Amino acid sequence: MQLAEGNFLIPNGTFFAELIIFLIVLAIIWFFVVPPIRKVLGDRDAMVEQTSTDTRSAAKGFEDAHSEYLGGIKSARAEAGAIRDEARAAGRSAMEEQKQRASAEADAITREQTEQLRASGATAAAQARSDLGALSSTLASRVLGFDVTQDSGIVAELDRITSNVVVKN
Repeated sequence: MQLAEGNFLIPNGTFFAELIIFLIVLAIIWFFVVPPIRKVLGDRDAMVEQTSTDTRSAAKGFEDAHSEYLGGIKSARAEAGAIRDEARAAGRSAMEEQKQRASAEADAITREQTEQLRASGATAAAQARSDLGALSSTLASRVLGFDVTQDSGIVAELDRITSNVVVKN
């Protein structure tokens, strides 16, 4: 026994008492401490799994919303382009209509002014024709130094010359 007391590898009574106390503490920990910890860890795993599922679902929803948004932008751009093209076409047609109206007004004004100028020209020509005989007689009288209206032959010749000048124009 002496040998057993000095050798720490041979168990004695304290070893068995410590073993029983260890097993009792282990059982208490196993039955009373471990289950709540396992429950908390299980809840945590479930929460992590739910968060992961929610994250995947939110990412998919985001992708769907993003593609819908891009499609909406694309259709809005196409619609805006169509509206812009319609507005340009309407503007061009309004501009063409205004050009035609202005051109018609300008043509009408030009015709009116041309007619007025022709009438004024005809009036001026008639007045000039009527005054041409008297003016030519006055001019001839001044150049020749005597009154040519007294000589009927000279007056007839002046009338013939002035009528030829008027007819040529």
